[in-house]
Formats: sequence, structure tokens, C-alpha cells
Amino acid sequence: MYDVRLNSILDNDFYKITMQNAVVKLFPSSIVKYEFINRGKHQFPKGFDAALKEAVNKMAELKLTKDEKKFMARTCPYIDLPYLDFLEGYHYDPSEVKIHQEGTELSVTVEGLWYRTILWEVPLLALISELHYEMNHMERDSNDIVMNRTLEKADSLARLGVNFAEFGTRRRHSYKVQNLVMEALTQNKPSTFIGSSNVHFAMKYGVKPIGTHAHEWFMFHAAEYGFKMANELALEHWVDVYRGDLGVALSDTYTTDVFFQQFDKKFAKLFDGVRHDSGDPLEFADKTIAHYQNNGINPLFKYIIFSDALNLEKVEEITNYCKGKIGVSFGIGTNLTNDVGLKPMNIVMKLIGVQAPNKEWIPTVKLSDEHGKYTGDPKMIELAKEFLRIKD
Repeated sequence: MYDVRLNSILDNDFYKITMQNAVVKLFPSSIVKYEFINRGKHQFPKGFDAALKEAVNKMAELKLTKDEKKFMARTCPYIDLPYLDFLEGYHYDPSEVKIHQEGTELSVTVEGLWYRTILWEVPLLALISELHYEMNHMERDSNDIVMNRTLEKADSLARLGVNFAEFGTRRRHSYKVQNLVMEALTQNKPSTFIGSSNVHFAMKYGVKPIGTHAHEWFMFHAAEYGFKMANELALEHWVDVYRGDLGVALSDTYTTDVFFQQFDKKFAKLFDGVRHDSGDPLEFADKTIAHYQNNGINPLFKYIIFSDALNLEKVEEITNYCKGKIGVSFGIGTNLTNDVGLKPMNIVMKLIGVQAPNKEWIPTVKLSDEHGKYTGDPKMIELAKEFLRIKD
């Protein structure tokens, strides 16, 4: 069989850890459901479901080590020690994951208590990606080519003088490739590389774990409190937990325009900046700069983290456009961890439902700045657009 597995419980995006900490505190009894979305219409070979199930079952053996706990306590002082004790006792429960294959189509759903199931998304996507390349016998570029290509990118980014982080776990080619990329990025001096969204690799290579929250944080709040209150309450709850730390707000769950209506002076001053994840980045920069100026805030004291399908050309264009206007930083994902001479997968896993107290499921939706990235129940998408007065 194929020996594809995770090596650490921290082999996950940092924002999953930070959100889990908040969920344990604020929503310990909420039940949710996630679903795999095959955006790229990839075909899966016979037996893929069995191989994935085997990899998922192995995840039950993972647990936080003493050294990992010490790293978290030292590096993330804003995360409470009781949560780290919880994480030390946490283990993945494979019964929360349902995997089914019909021909070449793959179905994966996760269901259960939100504080438990929140950690599944990123590892599942990473496993699906790695198994896809291995089971289809797709040969990647050599280690030397991957290393040299990464070093060239890091050199180019250093010349631009922009800070960047590695955000590529969910669609990485494989654990080995992400490890090669991290090795290259951390040996390159001088460098503007500031850290990784992957907590395991941040610990392994002595860099900062980077991340705050994801779309699901806002999607849950919409299902729980209504679309009009989603952004405001999601931000308010984040501040309640982190008291000013982890101050980058994700802006596009229900379009940037709607977000900025609720990102008032209090939030604009309190949060260090915002993250861009869909739509035209230059247009987003203009809207963000104008929003800060309209609230009497100097945009040069704030920053935008750009993280949407970045490559060197886009980074350079954005950097030149924003120079002297607002601070910028970049989270580069697939272009770092899956630039190996093969076509990267286009796959996501999204929160699709929140269980109400009466046990009925409330569908969740995401209305990003790109209509092609709308996700969720079509009727609920139309309802959200009507409530929020979003026009196509």
C-alpha cells in the first residue's frame, strides 16, 4: 500500500490551532459539517478511497509531544495554557470522516463537534494531494530543481524587499516537497522570509507560525447569528479571545464591500491589518487605503497580507502599486509547495452546515469577491445576497 501519512499533529495551518482555541472557549457544544470540493474536476484512480482511509486511520495515533507543547507555549504566549493541555490530550477520531468513491469521483465529509472537527480540513487536503500524485505515478522535478527554484524565488522577493511567508500546506505536492521548500527558504540569507502557516515546519525550522482565522470563522457566525451580524460578531469574538493579538482580519467572506461597512473605526484601529484572498488585489488595496483614510487612520501604519494565488509577477505588481501607500506582506502557497513540474490540484474543503439547537442543519455560504469562488447552498447564497444587498 501507499505509505502517505502525517508525521505530527502540528502538521496543520496555524489558523486552525488559533480558531480551535477560540472555539473551545466560546462554542464548545456547536456541531458542524465540512465537505470536500473538487474545483479542478480531478479524477481519482481506483482504490483511492481505501488509501485515503488508511492514511486517515493512522492520524488517530498522532499526539502533541512535550517538545511541541513547549514550542507552542514559548512561541504563542497569547494561547492559554489550558488549551495546550487540551491539545495534549486531543486525538483525531477517524469516525468523524466519511470517505466514499464512485468511479473516479471522490466524496469526503467531516461531521461532529466543531472544536474537534476543526483540525481535519488542512491535513485531509494535503493527504488527498499527495496521494493523487503518488497513485497516478506522476513524476515530479528533482530535489535539486525544487530547492534551486525556491532559492531563486526567495532571492527575487528579497530584492523586492517584501516580507513573505509560506502558506502552502493544503495543496502541497507532498510532505517531502514542503520540507525541501522550507529548507531552502531558511538557508537563504539575507532573506525577507518571515515564517510558515504550518506549525510543524515553523517549529522544525525555527521560524514564526503565521495565521489568524479562516472563512469558516465568519461562515459559522452567519449561520449562528445571521448574515448581517456575521462580520461584526466574528471580529468581536476574536477580540474577546485574543485581546489585540493575532490582529489580521480576513475581509472577503461576504465580499469586501460588506466587510468594510462593519469594519468600523474601533476594529480598524484595533486590528493591525487585513488579509486579501479573492478579487482584484489592486482594487482591494485602493478600497483598504480609502477605508483607513476615511476613518482618520494613516494607512502606512497598517498593512495588507495578500494570499490569493500569488506568483512572483503578481507580488511585484502589488508591491510596486502599494509602495508608499500602505504596508504589504505576502502569504505564498501553491507556488512554493507545488511548483514541481506538475499541475497543482485545485481542491478545497469548506464548512457547509451548522446544527441548530433543534437538530436542523443551517447551510453555510461564502460570497467572496470572485463569483466563481461562491460556495454553499444556492438558495442560501441568494438569501445572503438579498440580506446583504449584494448585486452581481
